Amino acid sequence: MIPWLIQEPDEDNIVSDIKQINIPDIGDFSEVEVIEVLVKPGDEVSAEDAIISLESEKATIEVPTPEGGVIEEVLVKEGDLVSEGTPMLKIKTSGASTQANSKPEKQQQDSTKSTEKPAEKTKTAEPPKAAPKPPPVPVEIPQERKGKLAHASPAVRKFARELGVEISTVTGTGRKGRITREDVKQHVKTALQSGGQTVVTSNFDVPPFPAVDYTEFGEVETQPLSRIQKISGKYLHRNWVRIPHVTQYDEADITELEEFRNANKAEAKEQGFNLTPLAFMVKAMAKALKKFPKFNTSLDVNGENLIYKKYFHIGIAVDTPNGLVVPVIRDCDKKEVFEIAKEMRDVSIKAREGKLAPGDMQGGCISISSLGGIGGTAFTPIINAPEVAILGVSRSSIKPVWNGKEFEPKLMLPLSLSYDHRVIDGADAARFIVYLSSILSDMKKMLL
Repeated sequence: MIPWLIQEPDEDNIVSDIKQINIPDIGDFSEVEVIEVLVKPGDEVSAEDAIISLESEKATIEVPTPEGGVIEEVLVKEGDLVSEGTPMLKIKTSGASTQANSKPEKQQQDSTKSTEKPAEKTKTAEPPKAAPKPPPVPVEIPQERKGKLAHASPAVRKFARELGVEISTVTGTGRKGRITREDVKQHVKTALQSGGQTVVTSNFDVPPFPAVDYTEFGEVETQPLSRIQKISGKYLHRNWVRIPHVTQYDEADITELEEFRNANKAEAKEQGFNLTPLAFMVKAMAKALKKFPKFNTSLDVNGENLIYKKYFHIGIAVDTPNGLVVPVIRDCDKKEVFEIAKEMRDVSIKAREGKLAPGDMQGGCISISSLGGIGGTAFTPIINAPEVAILGVSRSSIKPVWNGKEFEPKLMLPLSLSYDHRVIDGADAARFIVYLSSILSDMKKMLL
């Protein structure tokens, strides 16, 4: 019997393995910004403890470690852009015995020596060889450019050159305006869709905003935009510029709806949520999408085909301290108004606490932006691409409505429907909003 094969492991025989942990699958996102590092070298963590926080497209993601141990080294810092597979940290975990599955130390040393000596002989016996010539380094030929230099990495610049794209004409959507590979690809797609014509992506050659020294006129204070504002601003600008918006206005008589809501809101309150008018609008919207399926579509990437969706997921705009986010309520056609109201409460809490995951804001068919709790009579909401329409809701008010014999006081709700004119024409938009108003005005239609 060989004693070292059966020796019980003790503290002297236990080693610690240092493992590298990479960023896991975070959905259809890349180059996501690290907004907070939650650990430091020397910290002891357990499996599934949060290590870093990421933020992309209005979503905050906490990335956990799959294993416990002691943090050896943190490989990312705040402001870094990471993707799936990016090294995140090195962690020291408890390993197996130093003897259980290994050779004795002396045997390992002898084995090492026996393998090293022939290698040394071979090395001295071989004649010296000329060092291989290094491959030619691609050199970017300076060209005269207007405005400031493009902000892109050497790899992205090389990728753009391979596609024949002048990097200075590409609009960057990365951190601090950095140009990514996806930006270059989108630039090429846009050029192809335009029939090969020159694509101007930066302000359409209009004069730039003047640089104004506001301190000349009085005292000022500068505050940075929130991360959500920086991210959403680029997408709002893209959607407004690239989608031909038209807005159709109407009013819905919600007198009966409000009576029904007031009669049932106490029951909802007992269950821990508010029965808001928005829950009824979400339910009515699902019925309207079934009646007018073209509003439940998206254009494909080439702009040549319509993709009809057989599901009914509706986004609701939520105002948070850091900006506007749009979580999605799924399968609204299959849920009762009470279920929708309860789910709206849950996603609103997550949104205000900054805990929405990317999946919570994906897959929407149409969005609703309600400003009824604040005020206003009408507005033009910007379409949340790739959706083809969005409904704006303003504050309801009592108005006199003619019933054929006399004026009656009715609670009227202003609606503003913005739609993509490439997909939907004016007549379809008018029919849609009239039908939606009729559902909101008749509780039987909504609940059937």
